[in-house]
Amino acid sequence: MEISAWQIIVLTLYAFFSILDMLGPDIGLGRPIQAGFVAGLVLGDVKLGLLVGATLQLMILGVGTYGGASIPDFTTGAILGTAFGVISGKGLEFALGLAVPIGLFLVQLDVLARFSNTYFQHRADKYAEEGNTRGIEIMNLLGALPWGLSRAIPVFLALIFGSTIVQNLLKVFPDWLMGGLKVAGGILPALGVAILLRYLPSKTYIPYLLIGFILAAYLKVSMVGVALAGFALALINFQYKSAGATIAGGGVSGDE
Repeated sequence: MEISAWQIIVLTLYAFFSILDMLGPDIGLGRPIQAGFVAGLVLGDVKLGLLVGATLQLMILGVGTYGGASIPDFTTGAILGTAFGVISGKGLEFALGLAVPIGLFLVQLDVLARFSNTYFQHRADKYAEEGNTRGIEIMNLLGALPWGLSRAIPVFLALIFGSTIVQNLLKVFPDWLMGGLKVAGGILPALGVAILLRYLPSKTYIPYLLIGFILAAYLKVSMVGVALAGFALALINFQYKSAGATIAGGGVSGDE
């Protein structure tokens, strides 16, 4: 399959605005699963896009830019992985084989974008001291450029020159480094779930965790099936507690 100019433009613009959405309104454009869906929609293979995006979304669960830390750019990885998976016709494994190292490697561009952004923020500080509100607004708007370009430029260049160039670029790095990145990418899903469990009342709901584990590990129920079972149990639990609260409230009224 040959990629057309309009598809390159749309995916480049999406990459540009996806990071700005994460920094601003956060309506979901910057999530890997949405990026994979959009890339699949543009290139005509929504299923592959969702598979790539959902896999990368699992890898980033519970991972955030806390304290300004840079994290793997799996949103861009989802765009490029889906694109090259569709263009080459090699499917999911090939797409993920590119998406994961691309996402891990592009952490460096995120660092560069943050570094470049400090110039505009220092200028905004200067305008604040002068009471120049218009200058502050302009600097804050210009500060979005490094963020957007750090995602848009790699997507544009990769789609222009093709997956062969990307693969050759990745081959420049030693095998031990790329192997380490892939291992790290494989660990991230478990790490993401573990981080989420630390913030949830896991001890209280251990029976539900065990039910989910049994369904997935022993009964081979799909993730959708496990999610639906979890939703049903949550609904039952909610109805039970609501009924208990209603009875308790009625008892108090009767005593009065």
